[in-house]
Amino acid sequence: MALAIFDLDNTLLGGDSDHAWGEFLVAKGLVDSDEFKAKNDEFYLQYQRGGLDIDAYLRFALSPLSQYTQAELSTLHADFMAEYIAPLRLPKADALLQQHRDAGDFVMIITATNSFVTRPIAVALGVNTILASEGEVVNGRYTGKPSGIPCFQEGKVTRLNNWLEETGHSLSGSYFYSDSHNDLPLLKIVDHAIAVDPDDTLKAYAIAADWPVISLRD
Repeated sequence: MALAIFDLDNTLLGGDSDHAWGEFLVAKGLVDSDEFKAKNDEFYLQYQRGGLDIDAYLRFALSPLSQYTQAELSTLHADFMAEYIAPLRLPKADALLQQHRDAGDFVMIITATNSFVTRPIAVALGVNTILASEGEVVNGRYTGKPSGIPCFQEGKVTRLNNWLEETGHSLSGSYFYSDSHNDLPLLKIVDHAIAVDPDDTLKAYAIAADWPVISLRD
């Protein structure tokens, strides 16, 4: 059983769920619109350029969660899924996931975006195993602080290796699909690296490395 590993944002989705969650909060008037939107956009640009301060970003992204109970957050997330995530679903991504399931592969998602935002998306995609950045929870509420190793750049490799040790899976025959040069550390260690609608940096690297370059949006 080979691992078929997928990045989420701009890979299985036709957009970025983390940035979209920020846009959702702004649209609903749940945060200071101008200030939050400016910071959300700036962090997204940092990510695209490869210079994201992941700890600072996670603190920013997780902070609003501390203002609500889990029940309130679940209601908000359901609205977010319907209004923002459903339009980002890609039929070709769903078909690719099914192709790997039909081949008997073990399908999983690895994403830098926090698990509050992404776990329900993974479930909607039919993927039950997800490694994501985590937010600290105390007495059933988010504190606004990150927890553990962020699932970003080299952190994705560390988190995956820890998961491999815990589960007994291996990278033999493994696949990893991603759009971002931030995922090069993980792309370099799997047996089959595939660039999906890649950014310019990843596209150039993939071509030089003779990796497949595909689109799930065409």
